[in-house]
Amino acid sequence: MKKIVVATKNKGKIREMMDAFHGIDVELVPLSDFGELPDAVEDGETFDDNAVIKAKFYMERTGIAALADDSGLEVDAIGGAPGVHSARFAGGHADDTANNEKLLSELKRVGAEMSKAAYRCSLAFVDTDGGTILAHGSCEGIIRPVPKGSGGFGYDPYFYIDDEKTMAELTLAEKDKISHRGEALREMASKLSAYIAKR
Repeated sequence: MKKIVVATKNKGKIREMMDAFHGIDVELVPLSDFGELPDAVEDGETFDDNAVIKAKFYMERTGIAALADDSGLEVDAIGGAPGVHSARFAGGHADDTANNEKLLSELKRVGAEMSKAAYRCSLAFVDTDGGTILAHGSCEGIIRPVPKGSGGFGYDPYFYIDDEKTMAELTLAEKDKISHRGEALREMASKLSAYIAKR
């Protein structure tokens, strides 16, 4: 059985990954099993860059294959921002509230009442021999200035998947079917299954 460290400290992401890989001959291990590890420096220019940087970083520190994702929001009206800076849009230690306030102020600055947007996810698997697999997912929607829903995290309350509903109003099962991370996880599960079968 292939042992893989899930390179995130986000418990929601760990649960999503474990669900997605159910039935594949892998054992997913949370990062917390390895004690206090430093954070990877995600200084890449793209989601792919950062996912690979993170997976490689934790593979080297744990000595086992690693799986990492980088994801974020791209908003058309503000040139694709916040992009790779989604988690720290309002600064290094910003929380969801601060990031959402910054997003709304940026939309106001460019005179946009709302904007087309997309969540993007890049998922990287890096093996101990350097073998790398990438998978991608996206979810299209519209950013509106009126938040709805108490589920999800990040920009979800402002991300409308249709005229009525935001990402923050979906159940976990509903979100998984349409989310950028759910799509990337399904693609990675398929690629990883084929990869392990060849080993």
